[in-house]
Amino acid sequence: MNSAAARSICGLWVSPEGRVHLSLADADGGRREEAAVLLPFCWAVPEAAEGALPEGVEMVEAKGPGRFNRLLRFSDWRSFRAFVGEGREAGVEYVRSMESQYLIGAGETLFEGMRWGDLRRCQCDIETACSVAGGFSQARRARDRVLAIGLRLGDRTQILELEEDSDEAERRLLVAFGEALRREDPDTIEGHNIFRFDLEFLRVRGRRLGVACDWGRFGEAARFRSGRLKVAERWIEFPRCDIPGRLVFDTYLMVLLYDLTTRQMASYGLKEVARHLGISGVNSGKIRTYLKGSEIQSAFHEDRAVFLSYLADDLRETRGIADLLLPTYFAQASSFPLTMQEASLRGTSGKVDLLMLQEYYRAREALPEGGAVDAFEGGFTRSFERGVFREVWHFDVASLYPSLLLNQGRNPVHDSLGAFIPLLRKLRKYRLRYKNLARAAENQEWQAEYEARQSSYKILINSFYGYLGFSGARFADGDLAAAVTREGRELLQQLIRTFQALGCRVLEADTDGIYLSAEGKYDSPEALLEPVQRGLPMGIELEFDGRSEAMFCYKAKNYALYDGEGQILLRGSALRSRGMEPFLQELTHHLIRWLFGLEAEPPHERLEKYRRGIAGQTIDVALVARSENTSQNPDVYRVAVAQDPTTRRRASLEAALRQRPLPKMGDRITFYIARARTGGSRDWERARLLEEYDPVQAPYDPDFYIRKLNDWLKRYEEFVSPPEAPKPVQQELF
Repeated sequence: MNSAAARSICGLWVSPEGRVHLSLADADGGRREEAAVLLPFCWAVPEAAEGALPEGVEMVEAKGPGRFNRLLRFSDWRSFRAFVGEGREAGVEYVRSMESQYLIGAGETLFEGMRWGDLRRCQCDIETACSVAGGFSQARRARDRVLAIGLRLGDRTQILELEEDSDEAERRLLVAFGEALRREDPDTIEGHNIFRFDLEFLRVRGRRLGVACDWGRFGEAARFRSGRLKVAERWIEFPRCDIPGRLVFDTYLMVLLYDLTTRQMASYGLKEVARHLGISGVNSGKIRTYLKGSEIQSAFHEDRAVFLSYLADDLRETRGIADLLLPTYFAQASSFPLTMQEASLRGTSGKVDLLMLQEYYRAREALPEGGAVDAFEGGFTRSFERGVFREVWHFDVASLYPSLLLNQGRNPVHDSLGAFIPLLRKLRKYRLRYKNLARAAENQEWQAEYEARQSSYKILINSFYGYLGFSGARFADGDLAAAVTREGRELLQQLIRTFQALGCRVLEADTDGIYLSAEGKYDSPEALLEPVQRGLPMGIELEFDGRSEAMFCYKAKNYALYDGEGQILLRGSALRSRGMEPFLQELTHHLIRWLFGLEAEPPHERLEKYRRGIAGQTIDVALVARSENTSQNPDVYRVAVAQDPTTRRRASLEAALRQRPLPKMGDRITFYIARARTGGSRDWERARLLEEYDPVQAPYDPDFYIRKLNDWLKRYEEFVSPPEAPKPVQQELF
């Protein structure tokens, strides 16, 4: 750590009483605690600010036409809370996070002068026992216990173990965990599914055994509350844990967000993610210890060495995943007035809003009200071809919407300060700076550091356009968002015409990118890129984004890419929906591999094997069972159905109601449709959890799944039985 880090804030917490607690990094890597003063502020309409204000309140008449044109700065927390809480909410606006209020007011950010490697990190994983044979551990069950708590601290692994099967021994284990955190004093606590399992399990066991969750800095205990994270179109519920002065980083939730851009992962369990990212023992060449869930408890008692090796490997893989995902949030907290906890769990639109509020506070500018945004046409999307095509190139426009916004130079209609475009321009400048530094970095460590920073800026820059179209956002501007998408559509269509005029066969276009086949007309992508780039507006850059050996075009936004080395990337829910039954997933993947020349067995033969197996019920139930994320809280669904019989019934939620304990919204449920005992039974009435399967008492319904098979065949019939088998992409594969 350099000397400038002597005042670096590596932990920040504002108590319910408004007292600011800081954990500061010393030049030698140590940590010390200090207190600071919070001077909370808010904007108010004149009516709300009229009358007697508390003593010590500074009121400034803010500039500009915004409705909230009184800026109030309070000398103490109590008077601030009294003011904003006395029915004035409709006429008062303020930054909800008091940590962000402190950083904005003090003009600071976290980790000033620190590098990513200066963080004191801790990975955490627990293993538990279940007192019910074949069951799953439940913290509220008296005899279900914590067997061990694993901690990885830098290169050291420390595993706290249960000494005996007793309440007192488990109590000592929980106390030892808190002592270890206070002794090691990490800035972060990282774990895979740590919110919904590890920390929640420890909380419940601690409450049962009388052990407080004293895991925070400043002598403070952890605080739990309900949390929600939006991942694409669905919400994930989880018991959020805030540990004063530390970041809780859940790699499971962050992997969900990470996979939004690639959508390549079939599962989000720790082992599956580690294999996908190339950090498991299988990928690294190391020997990785694997245990099934049903084997963990027995291994603890009968083969402790294997158990400890398994837990240590879990910690190592958790660190590897966090090494990839956490630097982006470290970079955001280093640049913006928010904690790393908020950086990881707050949406990108919220971050844009926070940066705008910071600018308005600094300028003492009045705030406008948020408004509704009317629906407007989105980006251009079209599939031009169906079938398999060879030698495919992908081109896209770098940061299309931010570039168009900067070209227009037009601020949102309610941005009286004119801060939006200058802020976007400044962030883009920072991004390009770190991107160039990453390219010129002298070593891998510095390259990773700069790459994380440029990536964090890229994410935020790309969210500026989305913020404009977000109904209710303070500086939303639907007309400006619509103008940007319209210009984007026109630009993409111009590119399509240009490529076609140059003799290319355009296959797929989507928002800011184009897949095409140059059909041997150009020696390199660069030779094609040069004449196309000349016709683009200033500031718009077209980039070559990769080559594929072959591409299967099915329909708009649904296609498959083959890299020529055995890897196939699927895009679109029609080809890779995780809600599709496994036997249909396998059929789809087999068809695509066959079309690419990577399978010898014709797909219609594979289909008939499934048809016979399902009809004779020789196909394993796991292949027909469907997995879905619950779209709402099952208990809320149950109440809705009871109150309104016309409520749409969902098979996944009906199955979820059969699970104990009840799952939360966003949890994954695996279920199948059982054979009806009497005719006319509806599908949702026959939904059963996979673990309820009984080949005699509750077999799956073969007619239901054969109908599914027939539906699949209708969708892909033109590809399943072509006149002749496709030629292999690479002859040496056979």
